[in-house]
Amino acid sequence: MMKAARWYKARDIRVENIEEPVIAPGKVKIKVHWTGICGSDLHEYAAGPIFIPVEQPHYVSKDIAPIVMGHEFSGEVVEVGEGVTKVKTGDPVVVEPILACGECAACKKGKYNICKHLGFHGLSGGGGGFSEYTMVDEHMVHKMPEGLSFEQGALVEPAAVALHAVRQSKLKAGDKAAVFGTGPIGLLVIEALRAAGASEIYAVELSAERAAKAMELGATAVINPKDEDAVARLHALTDGGVDVAFEVTGVPVVLQQAIDATTFEGETIIVSIWESAASILPNNIVLSERTVKGIIAYRDIFPAVMELMTKGYFPADKLVTKRIDLDEVVTEGFEALMKEKNHIKILVNSQQ
Repeated sequence: MMKAARWYKARDIRVENIEEPVIAPGKVKIKVHWTGICGSDLHEYAAGPIFIPVEQPHYVSKDIAPIVMGHEFSGEVVEVGEGVTKVKTGDPVVVEPILACGECAACKKGKYNICKHLGFHGLSGGGGGFSEYTMVDEHMVHKMPEGLSFEQGALVEPAAVALHAVRQSKLKAGDKAAVFGTGPIGLLVIEALRAAGASEIYAVELSAERAAKAMELGATAVINPKDEDAVARLHALTDGGVDVAFEVTGVPVVLQQAIDATTFEGETIIVSIWESAASILPNNIVLSERTVKGIIAYRDIFPAVMELMTKGYFPADKLVTKRIDLDEVVTEGFEALMKEKNHIKILVNSQQ
């Protein structure tokens, strides 16, 4: 038996003893070290189910709630199934937690992150990081490079979202960018923009703590939309608007602001997952030949993220604000994130 945190329904996550996974062909069994609590985990806790299957089993995982949560994690390989060659026992690894069917049109083109049946290990079944052990398919495992800590490894998944967003955008070295919302993903987008060579990076943020963190991570300036018109200020600072804006709040009114903050032929990348509709004025796009583009998760990018981490990008020491044990995941993790807005990333230790 092993300890794991399972989602039963909104506001009901239980740390309990469940069966330890038993190795199977093509699978890798991992002793989990650190797992991050993600914004999507928080949505599931506060108002789920969103990605969690409750009516019927998930198409890929075949699992149904209660589901072991946790999809941003690192650990150590303790056992490999028959036919596994990518990793061996003892290897430090991170898991790319995408569950894809492999048979839809997107999967056949290699775009597995836009799979028709997209799910996430730790949200849609298959086990998860908030447990002592988990087991995944060989292709989901990436060996960590020398010198990367397990804590740093737990940040690879959210950093991959940020790097994918920037790489899918039209941003070129020397361009100007704005990031609307500097929660964990927004802050990681700032890091990815620095890595991509953006010359000016403006953040739009209400929280003083998050604004300070954005400056610490290399933002050129932070605008508080409560104090001034963020769009007008961005146009003034950039002499006509940014080349690319990143929407990372999921707040309906912000989407129009992000679009309006770009220059002619500018681009807005929507990184948020939305809980409601957002109205935009199409003429603001049409009359300036702007582009609006959505991104989901990541693909073929985990190794690049880890290479950037070895160069000092996406630093755990600046992004992790609290470390807790698995037993405390609800009280000191989910509840703390609901109440205290000063946290950036809380990491959960699975090995007591």
